[in-house]
Amino acid sequence: MRTQSSATTASSIAVPVPRESRSLGTVQALLGVIAFSLTFPSTAWGLESFGPWSLVAVRGVLAALVAGGCLLALRVRLPARRHLAGLAVVAAGVVLGFPMLTTLALETSTTAHAAVVVGLLPLTTAVFSALRTGARPSRRFWLAAVAGAVAVIAFTLGQSGGALTVADGYLFAALLVCAAGYTEGGRLARVMPGWQVIGWALVLCLPLSVPAAAVALAHEPVHLTGHGIAGLLWVALGSQFLGLVVWYRGMAAIGIPRASQLQLAQPLLTLVWSALLLGEHFTAAAPLTAVAVLVCIAVTQRS
Repeated sequence: MRTQSSATTASSIAVPVPRESRSLGTVQALLGVIAFSLTFPSTAWGLESFGPWSLVAVRGVLAALVAGGCLLALRVRLPARRHLAGLAVVAAGVVLGFPMLTTLALETSTTAHAAVVVGLLPLTTAVFSALRTGARPSRRFWLAAVAGAVAVIAFTLGQSGGALTVADGYLFAALLVCAAGYTEGGRLARVMPGWQVIGWALVLCLPLSVPAAAVALAHEPVHLTGHGIAGLLWVALGSQFLGLVVWYRGMAAIGIPRASQLQLAQPLLTLVWSALLLGEHFTAAAPLTAVAVLVCIAVTQRS
């Protein structure tokens, strides 16, 4: 009995992650990055039809209804009480804070500029992960992460003429709350499926998002267009739910710091979507930044 117990304890402490699981986790995290890269262009489309408060509240309600329906259909048990604090952080950071702050920023900022500022999210998430989970990435990891962040900052300042705006303040605040939500979500995704993490976080926000949507829709004008409806549906279902499902699964499989560095490619993907969907233009610095960022990604993935 003692030998069996010791073996069980040892196996539960250190279980190597198979290479196939790491590869799948990387693919899932990349799918999440692709979904997130469409968030800002979709938000810009959504703002054609809705006010900023209406857009954020309605997207939260729609995503929560889909997530809640899935939880009910699969008869998922309520989360354990010990997980409620973490889910509250996910809800405050990912469901409420980041969407609201970035939507306010996009009222006066281009999607390309906002995307590059939010390119600092990988480094911010890695720092939060080290503080919260005790992760200790190597020195090479940190050097590559900082180099990627410097490339993003240089690109940002070059695009904005070296000046920071109120929109940048919203975006930097969004970085902090989203990094906290990502870190808690990635931690919880190790003990429950990733889709349940974001699903319960969305459901927890319903008591706030439903009345907020009602008040916002009553005070902000609504002019429905094809772009507006498509943008709302994507940020609600693609970015807010499905993207976070695969993102949290990926973080659970390959680790929060490593997954967070894959997001260094997100600003550059958003630049492409901004040009294709919104007709925005950017300078020749974009491909140079892309090369620098991809090199940093390669280094962090090998560290």
